[in-house]
Amino acid sequence: MELQIYVKFLVGLFAIVNPVGLLPVFISLTDNLDSEARNQTNRLANIAVAVILIISLLAGSFILDLFGISLNSFRIAGGLLVAMIGLSMINGKLGENKHTKEDLSESMTKTSVAIVPLALPLMGGPGAITSMIVWGTNYYSFGYLVGFIICIVIFCGCCWLLFRSAPFIIRTLGKSGLNVVTRIMGLLLMALGVEIMVGGIRDLFPGLL
Repeated sequence: MELQIYVKFLVGLFAIVNPVGLLPVFISLTDNLDSEARNQTNRLANIAVAVILIISLLAGSFILDLFGISLNSFRIAGGLLVAMIGLSMINGKLGENKHTKEDLSESMTKTSVAIVPLALPLMGGPGAITSMIVWGTNYYSFGYLVGFIICIVIFCGCCWLLFRSAPFIIRTLGKSGLNVVTRIMGLLLMALGVEIMVGGIRDLFPGLL
């Protein structure tokens, strides 16, 4: 059962971040960089994402207590947010919900785009942060948290490999292939968001479900 939980955590992370769908964005943001600079951007972005997700995982319970928010209320709101992001992916509007034109415009004036907008908010966006807080508050024992951190490191390592081979993958899949992958990830993400919401509603209103 623990292995199943970790697999579910990892699959959900891939679905909500959708690194395959972000490949064209990564290519466009690093198009003016040479190979070494692109690899450095890739490495820095994934390190930043790992830090963002781990902090969200470990500090989630403290943040909820600080603002007086119950776990079940947060699960319902977080599940709704995750489901909405999944819906936007199915409709082909991933970028519109994850970043704004101002984010991209500001990033173009900076030397590196690794932190903004690549790591935040494209990869470590509100959906991913919400998911980490929900997982961290549901499974808060030391063993589970260590396992989740390992999963985050594995995830970021996979993203690093994926972005490193971005030019080859885009040529292989083509635009249609990337769209198909994005929509499949969106469907998985919607199902995960609904499950999170149902769990929160069930615990908040025991007699309702």
